[in-house]
Amino acid sequence: MARPRSFDEKQVLNAVRDQFWDAGYAATSLEDLMRVSGLGKGSLYAAFGDKRQLFLRALHSYTEDSHSRLREALAEAPRALDALRMLLEAPIDEPTGVGTRRGCLMANSTCELGNADPEVLDHARRTYETSTALIGDCVARAQREGDLPAGADPIALARALLAAQQGLVFMSRTGMDTATLTATARSLAAQLLPDHSGD
Repeated sequence: MARPRSFDEKQVLNAVRDQFWDAGYAATSLEDLMRVSGLGKGSLYAAFGDKRQLFLRALHSYTEDSHSRLREALAEAPRALDALRMLLEAPIDEPTGVGTRRGCLMANSTCELGNADPEVLDHARRTYETSTALIGDCVARAQREGDLPAGADPIALARALLAAQQGLVFMSRTGMDTATLTATARSLAAQLLPDHSGD
């Protein structure tokens, strides 16, 4: 009988994901992956495959977690408009600042590997389409609640919001101070999400 695995797969994927997130794909060595996972080369590759396969598994895990958090955040807000505004402030709403320096693993990976790896590029497209659909549902809810113009295209506005949010994430990686980022997020919210509840 095969010996059962004596490690937590999700825990290993999270550790590996953080390594790729901090250092990037090319700069992460097998030794780095063994160190952060606590596994030897044989165990690591037997469970997850080679470095690229391990990276893709970690990337898929990251996007699944991100979409799960996005669904919860958009659904839990009492009003959809508040959830959409929060989406723009999310990249800078972290006391430690670690997340702002790291950026988005999907965006980072697309910049690093998108031209050379069609699978990463395809995953990025599908990830952003899923995010757009989730945000679009929230825009439609805000329209039903009377907080956004009924005639606006929810998907078009969702893409604009996602592009704005990703732009803020990128700017945060440059070391822009929190006050400037916050002011920029509020300016984007005022332009993209004007309050129509009093109209």
